[in-house]
Amino acid sequence: METVLITGGTGLIGKAITAHLISKGCQVIVLTRQLPKEKSVTSNIQYALWDIKKQTIDTNALQKADHLIHLAGAGVVDKKWTPAYKKDILESRTESSKLIIHALKNNPNKIKTIVSASAIGWYGKDNFKEAKAFVETDGAAPDFLGETCQLWEQSITPVEALNKRLVKLRTGIVLSNDGGALAAFKKPVKFGIAGILGSGKQVISWIHIDDLCRMYISAIENEKLSGCYNAVAPEPVTNKTLTIKLAEKMKGKFYIPLQVPSLVLKIMLGDRSMEVLKSTTVSCVKIKQTGFAFLYPTIDIALQQLCGK
Repeated sequence: METVLITGGTGLIGKAITAHLISKGCQVIVLTRQLPKEKSVTSNIQYALWDIKKQTIDTNALQKADHLIHLAGAGVVDKKWTPAYKKDILESRTESSKLIIHALKNNPNKIKTIVSASAIGWYGKDNFKEAKAFVETDGAAPDFLGETCQLWEQSITPVEALNKRLVKLRTGIVLSNDGGALAAFKKPVKFGIAGILGSGKQVISWIHIDDLCRMYISAIENEKLSGCYNAVAPEPVTNKTLTIKLAEKMKGKFYIPLQVPSLVLKIMLGDRSMEVLKSTTVSCVKIKQTGFAFLYPTIDIALQQLCGK
């Protein structure tokens, strides 16, 4: 039975991956800043302390692990992008990587694989003239998220010099019933309003939470995987298509499409509105070529499962 150490394990994706790992018979150790008060420790899940600011980590947990999944990072859309929060977004990623590398370098361990989160924020906006999906060899966008993703990936790359196999998953918009983007889309629909953001033409490269978890596990199990892969479903959709299909699943014919002007979004969200209005078409060809098969390749199949209809 293998043991997987997870950073960011208390978040949406971390909790889902933990459940998938346990179902496969793995042991999971979650690195956290504060041990849970409730009796969360079970025969399959344990918790260990680390502190990114103090650059400390429980080395016993490190020594028990066979693989490490690195998800730690402040939420990109959780708060207003003040200079201070932008710094938190970046440093929560780069400083956590620095701590991992230092710990692996200076402590005996048997970790074979590191699977690190990244994001499709790397790519920036679509080039509509070429109508070409972004691939892993495309350069990082010269904007805040592009630069953040670039520094994020660079910060974990030194583990390769420690003879560790490194896989980076550039994740799209994650669809889950437990929070995240889908919860935001659902809120107005519950009141019969299908809120189309801006023009609605912007492309969303998404992935079902279960497929994302399976991709992380595939990155651990398939030793041929190395380097960057886009974690997105095969069929991206426009914001309008996603919103209308979601409304149809939730309300049938009883909803009203409502356009939310770009200006309103800019006033409400500030700089974050750029990410809501940005169109990013991303290719998943590379991960499919490894033999990975999506359970939810289309938005219809994904929403059918998530909405129970």
